[in-house]
Amino acid sequence: MSAQLNVEALLREALIPVEPPDALAQRLETTLATLTASAQEELESWELSAMGDPRNWVRPAAAAVVTVTAGSALVALRVRRHHQARLETSATMRELAERTLQDIAQEARRVLPDR
Repeated sequence: MSAQLNVEALLREALIPVEPPDALAQRLETTLATLTASAQEELESWELSAMGDPRNWVRPAAAAVVTVTAGSALVALRVRRHHQARLETSATMRELAERTLQDIAQEARRVLPDR
């Protein structure tokens, strides 16, 4: 029985959540913002007249995928960063959910300002 308790204690200690360093989060946010901006520029420079040739669809499709993926990750990262402050200022779960949704909408407008 003591061996089982020891294993459980070791697992509990090993699985304690660890916050990543601030520098890592900042680098990730910078990289995601750069990817999103570059993909948006690629989409803006694409001409609709080129739609007739399927060979021209690869770059805009890839840019759209990068915009959605990197943009969503950037929004999630920024919303997660402010979670603790929202948690402390919210009195109920409903209020927390409303504030989180407002934060998601605000961050999405920052990532895609022209949309």
